[in-house]
Amino acid sequence: MSIEERLDRLESLDEIRQLAAKYSVTLDMRDLDMHVNLFVPDVRVGKEGAGRQALKEWADATFRDQFTGTSHHIGNHIIDFDSNDSAIGLVYSKNEHETETEWVIMQMLYWDSYSRVDGRWLFKKRLPMYWYATDLNKPPLGDQKMRWPGQENYEGYFHDLFPSWKEFWSSEYIRDNDVAKPVEANSFLKALRRDSKPGKLRVK
Repeated sequence: MSIEERLDRLESLDEIRQLAAKYSVTLDMRDLDMHVNLFVPDVRVGKEGAGRQALKEWADATFRDQFTGTSHHIGNHIIDFDSNDSAIGLVYSKNEHETETEWVIMQMLYWDSYSRVDGRWLFKKRLPMYWYATDLNKPPLGDQKMRWPGQENYEGYFHDLFPSWKEFWSSEYIRDNDVAKPVEANSFLKALRRDSKPGKLRVK
């Protein structure tokens, strides 16, 4: 890569990491116009919707009906580039939600796709994968760790994109295998995920 390409890559990394932080603060402060403008103009919304206006309407209903206050704390962020204008990412998020009856804490990650449109990095898609959601005073031990007030408990599919989780706990797992070779640059996330597909997710 040339010096110019390396500088562009560094600037792109920073802009994409800022994008995840901007997503959190615009969500928490309920600035829906700024929030939806972080996505590509033709963003998919549900099975049939598309566009920022559709996303704004969905976000308004979701953020207004399910909880009052929220706080999203961004953690680990890994980014691989498919091209100069396309990338994928994995972002950890630890969240707090105020509901009418409980203070719900959540641990999750986002599997992201990013595109550079007219010189700006934007979200193309965000796939949420949840480990748990539970009242602050109720540790989510056991199965079905997604525990929202007034709903039946359910699975959040936090590990489903990553085959290593099931392999590690399998009775067929071989502990003394030789260490595999490191993956190539910009292949870390694809190697981690392999060809896995997510389960049927319930978006919160």
